[in-house]
Amino acid sequence: MFGHLRHLRAAAACAVVAGVLAVSATTAAGSTRPPTPPSGFQQQLEALVHEPGGPPGVIVTFARQGASNVYRAGVADLATGRPPKPRDSMRIASVAKAFSGAVALSLAARGTLGLDDTIARWLPSLPASWGRVTLRQLLQHTSGLPDYSQAPAFGAELQADPHHVFAPDDLLSFVASEPLLFVPGTRYQYSNSDNIAVALMAQAATGRSYEQLLSGLVYRRIGLRKTSLPIGYEMPIPYIHGYGERDGRLTDVSTEFTASASWASGGIVSTPQDLNAFIAAYGGPRFLPQNVRQAQLAFIDGSSEPAGPGQNSAGLAIFRYVTRCGTVYGHTGNTSGYTQFTAASPDGTHSLTFSVNAQITEKTDPAVFATMRAVEENAVCELLRR
Repeated sequence: MFGHLRHLRAAAACAVVAGVLAVSATTAAGSTRPPTPPSGFQQQLEALVHEPGGPPGVIVTFARQGASNVYRAGVADLATGRPPKPRDSMRIASVAKAFSGAVALSLAARGTLGLDDTIARWLPSLPASWGRVTLRQLLQHTSGLPDYSQAPAFGAELQADPHHVFAPDDLLSFVASEPLLFVPGTRYQYSNSDNIAVALMAQAATGRSYEQLLSGLVYRRIGLRKTSLPIGYEMPIPYIHGYGERDGRLTDVSTEFTASASWASGGIVSTPQDLNAFIAAYGGPRFLPQNVRQAQLAFIDGSSEPAGPGQNSAGLAIFRYVTRCGTVYGHTGNTSGYTQFTAASPDGTHSLTFSVNAQITEKTDPAVFATMRAVEENAVCELLRR
C-alpha cells in the first residue's frame, strides 16, 4: 500500500462516491467460449458502485486459458460517463511490489543476486545498522526497515510539491537516521522501504537501471505492451480516472501525485489486461525455476495491504489468498484514487484483476471495504469454477 499519499494535503479525506451504472461482458477475440455471468456477480458489482461510499467504477477481468471475460459497473471518467475498459491505463499501487519481486527473483535465478545477499554487500552507503538485512527479508517484509513513506519530512516535501520528482536513491534517506524496527527475520511488517531497497540492490548488482530491468526481465518476456514505470504525474491516454473527496466534493486525483514518490514500491502504471498476463506468469509455475519458485512460495503469516480476500499469507513479493473456493497467488494495492487486487491460480492458467477507481481501506470506510473484499472473494470463486 502507498496510502499515505491521500493524507498529504489538508483537504484530503476518504474517497467516497455514488457510482453510475454501466455494465458489459465480453470475450477475447478468437475465443469460442461465450461469457457466462456468474450468478449474481454482475449485480454485486452494481451494488458496490451504488453503495454509499462506493467507487465510481469497477472492472473485473478474467483470463482462462485463452478466453477472457470482462465485467464492469460504473464509470472510468465521471466527466464523460465512459465505462472502464481492459486496455485502459491505471495506477496499480502496491501491485508494483510484485514486479520488483519478478525482477529480483529473475536475477536470483540467473545467479546475479542471491536471496541471502545483504544490504551491506550491494548498498554499502545505507546505514551500517541495516547491513545484515537480506534480499529475502526485504521481499517478504521481515526486514525491519522503517517505512520512508511515513516519515514526516517525506510527507512535508510531497505536500509542498506533489509533482516533485524524487530520485530513487533519495527515498530511503528520509529514514536513514532511524534504526531497524526489529531484528531482521523475526517478524512480519509491511514497509514501502523494502521494495525500494530491492530495486536498488537489483541496480547495483547489474549496473542497469531498474526501469531497464523491468523492460528486459518482465515486460518483454511476458508481452506487456502498456505497462511502465513513469517518474512524473501524467497518465497515458485513455486511462481509468481515480477519484477522492476534496473539500466535500468528488475530485479527479489521477495526476495529483508524482509516481517517483513511490517508484518500485508503487509507481507502475498498467492496464487490467496487462496485469492479468503478469500475474498469470509471476504467480504460475513457469516464470521461475523450481528452486527459486519454492523460495517465492515459502509463506508466513502476513497480510497484503489492503488485505486481500480470505486468509492472507506472505511469500516473496507475492501473497497467498486461501478462500472458500480455493487458493490463488497475487497482490493487492491502493493509493490515491485506486484500489487493486490481482491473482492467479497456482498453475497459472487462470487469472483475474479487480480494479476500482477510489482508494478504499479498512480504516477509512470499513463497511465499503468489507463489501469490496467479499466481492473479491466471489471473483476468486468465479475464476476457479469449472
